[in-house]
Amino acid sequence: MKHIETYIENNKDRFLDELFGLIRIPSVSSIEAHKPDMYKAAEYWKELLLSSGADQAQVFETNGNPVTYAEKIIDPAKPTVLVYSHMDVMPAEPLELWKSPAFEPEVRDGKIWARGADDDKGQGMMHAKAFELMVKTNTLPCNVKFMIEGEEEIGSPNLGKWCEENKEMLSADVILVSDTTMLAPGKPAITTGLRGLAYWQVEVTGPNRDLHSGLYGGAVANPINTLAKLIAQMTDDNGHITIPCFYDDVLEVSTEERVLLAKTPFDLESYKKALSVDELSGEKGYSTIERTGIRPSFDVCGIWGGYSGEGAKTVLPSKAFAKISTRLVPNQDHEKIAEQFKAHFESIAPKSVKVDVTSLHGGQGYVCPIDLPAYQAAEQAYIDVFGQRPVPVRSGGSIPIISTFEQVLGIKTILMGFGLESDAIHSPNENFPLEQFYKGITTIPLFYKYFAEKK
Repeated sequence: MKHIETYIENNKDRFLDELFGLIRIPSVSSIEAHKPDMYKAAEYWKELLLSSGADQAQVFETNGNPVTYAEKIIDPAKPTVLVYSHMDVMPAEPLELWKSPAFEPEVRDGKIWARGADDDKGQGMMHAKAFELMVKTNTLPCNVKFMIEGEEEIGSPNLGKWCEENKEMLSADVILVSDTTMLAPGKPAITTGLRGLAYWQVEVTGPNRDLHSGLYGGAVANPINTLAKLIAQMTDDNGHITIPCFYDDVLEVSTEERVLLAKTPFDLESYKKALSVDELSGEKGYSTIERTGIRPSFDVCGIWGGYSGEGAKTVLPSKAFAKISTRLVPNQDHEKIAEQFKAHFESIAPKSVKVDVTSLHGGQGYVCPIDLPAYQAAEQAYIDVFGQRPVPVRSGGSIPIISTFEQVLGIKTILMGFGLESDAIHSPNENFPLEQFYKGITTIPLFYKYFAEKK
């Protein structure tokens, strides 16, 4: 690893500068006003990959945001690794909670603080710089392709079609992704499972206008009150989701696998302390790790309506809204679940209001076997750098496009994450430790080495 460590040490400040340039582009995919920023990010990635050693790079149009593709083919007979990352980020709001501007990266306390520092600009940059390292030191053992998309944070609605249209160009032996986490500093993990996702927006309409709550309260249904009652009916006292047929396709994990899962290092008290909560909540009969890894969940992601300004306004609102999601486990079909929720939620609404449920996006779950050569290559790379075998874990999160890759491209994905739970992705004050950033660049070339040897 000496040549790896030397190259990183000699170029570490430049690596950070290039990452900071990318972070400063507010590429928020869910906000239309940031559409030009998506193209700035795509062009930035194109130039970055060309300067890192790609033979060619191009920005492709889709029906939504662009995709940057690049490749370096050293020998068609050698194995090919397809690196996937995303250039888009979550909105930074509420901005007042940030200790420094969300799109002006700062290094404090050994961490990079900014939106996208971890998810996924920081972790994506690790791959670009590991690739550069291998090219410049003449140690690249595989062909490499890069696919950087601009819609991951909104469910990748257009990438599946783009992959279908470019299957030959994207042909590879494995897809390599860093968009997940380790167990803790110094404790690596390889994510072998991802939950699927279904996401809706609900609109509840009562009277045809906002009303005086004194003159009409108690006689006309309040949409916010009604929405709260409807949401409350979606789970029971045992944390069980009450949508009819919701669990029909859930595969029960074997006792043997649950025993292995229970061996995952996990400190319940530290977990609660980090979140400033006194008690945890979830489906009865399952541990915290099981609830977030092998079981589905139901959450309200946002709710609004009526008056929320300063002071009091005695109003009975005309409308109320909520954004609702379920995390799904492998074998649950997100389109089927989307229809089940819509039918159920609308059917239980009282006649005093009108309810409209709109499906926003979703994706399937994913499972990766641990006997794949690519998994074993990743495992050995982590052992070399961290001195211990990574733990196979099932993540509670979703990367909807991963299952699409398998369906469309016929390729398995290896999820080599270097993020930490404390990185606060999707939240104010997102951060990424410098040590994790540089350790990622150190580990990734070793994956290529062992993968080439195993193939």
